[in-house]
Amino acid sequence: LSREQLLSQVWGYDYAGETRTVDVHVAGLRKELRASNVMVETVWGIGYKLVGPPARAGSAR
Repeated sequence: LSREQLLSQVWGYDYAGETRTVDVHVAGLRKELRASNVMVETVWGIGYKLVGPPARAGSAR
């Protein structure tokens, strides 16, 4: 999701330039997820995505 999508869908307002709201919440989410096998990855120029552990060979989805 892009910064604009997060601001619109989560907080309900239009992107109006610089805001640290998304950065602060993503940092908190990363901290909470640190002990798990899931992480928030930044996709430069696009936004963010959740990344889980790699699938084991031979495992069914």
